[in-house]
Amino acid sequence: MGYGKTEVGMRAAFKAVSDNRQVAVLAPTTVLAFQHYNTFRQRFAAFPIKIDMLSRFRTAKQQKETIAKVEAGQVDIVIGTHRVLSKDVKFSDLGLVIVDEEQRFGVRHKERLKQLRKEVDVLTMSATPIPRTLHMSLLGLRDMSVIETPPKDRMAIQTVVAGYDHQLVKSALEHELERGGQAYFVHNRVDTIYEIAAKIQEMLPKSRVLVGHGQMSTGELEKVMMAFVRHDADILVATTIIENGLDIPLCNTIIINRADRHGLSELYQLRGRVGRSNRRAYAYLLVPADQELTPVARRRLAALKEFSDLGAGFKIAALDLELRGAGNLLGGEQSGNMDSVGFEMYTGMLDQAIRELKGEDVTEKTSTHLNLGIDLRIPTQYIAEENQRLRMYKRAAGVEDERQLEDVRKELQDRYGTPPEPVLYLLGASALKLLCERVGVLNVDRKRDAVTIKFTDEAAIEPEKLARFVAQTKGAQFTPGGVLKFNLKSTQPQVVIEQVGALLRELAS
Repeated sequence: MGYGKTEVGMRAAFKAVSDNRQVAVLAPTTVLAFQHYNTFRQRFAAFPIKIDMLSRFRTAKQQKETIAKVEAGQVDIVIGTHRVLSKDVKFSDLGLVIVDEEQRFGVRHKERLKQLRKEVDVLTMSATPIPRTLHMSLLGLRDMSVIETPPKDRMAIQTVVAGYDHQLVKSALEHELERGGQAYFVHNRVDTIYEIAAKIQEMLPKSRVLVGHGQMSTGELEKVMMAFVRHDADILVATTIIENGLDIPLCNTIIINRADRHGLSELYQLRGRVGRSNRRAYAYLLVPADQELTPVARRRLAALKEFSDLGAGFKIAALDLELRGAGNLLGGEQSGNMDSVGFEMYTGMLDQAIRELKGEDVTEKTSTHLNLGIDLRIPTQYIAEENQRLRMYKRAAGVEDERQLEDVRKELQDRYGTPPEPVLYLLGASALKLLCERVGVLNVDRKRDAVTIKFTDEAAIEPEKLARFVAQTKGAQFTPGGVLKFNLKSTQPQVVIEQVGALLRELAS
């Protein structure tokens, strides 16, 4: 979204080259690779840094020469598309790989990156990281930095979701051309793209319309893109090849036809082609007027409309993670077998493995199972929205200390008012679970007034106190298997929680 990711990449590259290492910069399209090539050359013109490019814009002979120079160490920074990952490209001393628009590279390409060299640093840049990458960073597998400060004078893009309407398209394009700007019209069907371009030309006879798509020859596509950059055309009718396209400050209107057919990140990236100056930009997401949208498509479009403020890429990616899931993090497949063990357990196991690799203490804490026979729930009258209710259940179940539990209690009070009894019991049970885990209790079972507590072998309780409790309490007994049985004074829910908690504190103190 023009926030300065390339600047970060260039500074990292400069640092690596200063340390006498080579840098490979990967871009998903030839056009973007060409743009980076020019940007890097301009930026490093004052320094003795050798920069070269590998892409379809170069002849076979030129590519061969570049590959030879890279292997001999005569090129400091090589910029290119997937071609850089080819088996015939060998580096003299590769130190840094910069991957731009990381969401456009497949898993296979990334696995190839890992093989290039084990001690290579990798910097991936994206306005909308894919769910898998975002999840990796949230788990600590990767470090993540977010650029949240927009450039000076930057304005949010006005986003409109509407049914396809001839008049709307005409007025949107007219408005842009009247202020001397340019516009994109995205139509992702090559077989009908020229038909659409002809309609737009007919609609606005004085405008200059160009067509660009991935099935064009390299030279043709380059000519179209460069003509649009030079403002030799007003409207570019193109497929999603412009998704990671050129930085054109004059282009501030984008119309996306059949927006319901695009993914969330893709739509966000397409919208990011405009609004790269101090002018107000407009994005029109057009859907068929006579067709029912799928629930996921509706959520995507609603999210894009909602997250139209500056720097919303991270929120978009987080929602994408929620909509699509994280995939298999450690293999070649995009979707794994997470369902077989459950999401919570999978991430827990992964988190433990990461901490072990980092050399951190991974002493497993006791996980307590509570069966108190009490109504622990959040009533629908208290929190009507199902998603919010589930989130609060998850928050209450996942607390790791009393401070976090107090935060949950305050949030419930603040957002939904005074909690009813079942919610208070739920919070009380969470507090009891924390106490049990600290003491070393495997499970607490209650049937009417009879309670059974099973301790672990390492439970932090004093044997004398336990013996005294059993001797002084009628009907209480302690078995060799580490199980304590006793009867409650009352079966009132609050009393049950308090009595079990008081006993455990007494035995542990």
